[in-house]
Amino acid sequence: MLFRAIAYIGLMKNAFELILIALIVVIAGCKDSKRYHDKKDKMSGFDKTEVLLDISSFQDELNAQFRDPDSSPLPDRYRKDFKGLEFFDPDTNYRVMAYLERTPDALPFLMPTTTERISKERVYGIARFRLGHHDLQLEIYQSPELQNEEEYEDYLFLPYTDNTNGQTTYAGGRYMDLTIPQGDSILIDFNKSYNPYCVYNKKYSCPLVPKVNHLDVEIRAGVKMFQKKEP
Repeated sequence: MLFRAIAYIGLMKNAFELILIALIVVIAGCKDSKRYHDKKDKMSGFDKTEVLLDISSFQDELNAQFRDPDSSPLPDRYRKDFKGLEFFDPDTNYRVMAYLERTPDALPFLMPTTTERISKERVYGIARFRLGHHDLQLEIYQSPELQNEEEYEDYLFLPYTDNTNGQTTYAGGRYMDLTIPQGDSILIDFNKSYNPYCVYNKKYSCPLVPKVNHLDVEIRAGVKMFQKKEP
């Protein structure tokens, strides 16, 4: 009986050790598998690494455009010593999928600009989205004139202001370029916000952001205020 008791205890000990080893393997396996999901945002289903590369590519392309004398809005005295625009650090929290309520019956209207020129636009739709704890919306515009050009037939214009304006970003607000989506959702990536060209050169005429497109939050993403450094 003693032998059987000892044997039974030995079997229990071996079983406990096997269970312990199995748990360690499972836990280790979970850690390893989690590593492959660190780059994925489970709520929005996008690969953060790819998104950050996309934002970085946007910044590089914008800087290249500013360096090129054929495309740069900068006067020569600023462009020749141009090192690069200043951006907020890329932040995927400012990348949102908005519900797009199209407004096909909206009539064209005249949007004022920084000069005497008037920009003819129409409200293509209203984007509704949630950013942090805030439910927000923005009007998205389409130019009746540009939509007749093949290159711009899918182009949408999104100007907006927010609570960083006049502090860390241009006081008059910033712009984003969008493309007409297939469905009723549209991706808005505030990391791709850029300044109107009139910020850099007064020869440009830039549409003024409609008051309806003010966001009562701080959008700490995209390009920052341009600091002119006199040569």
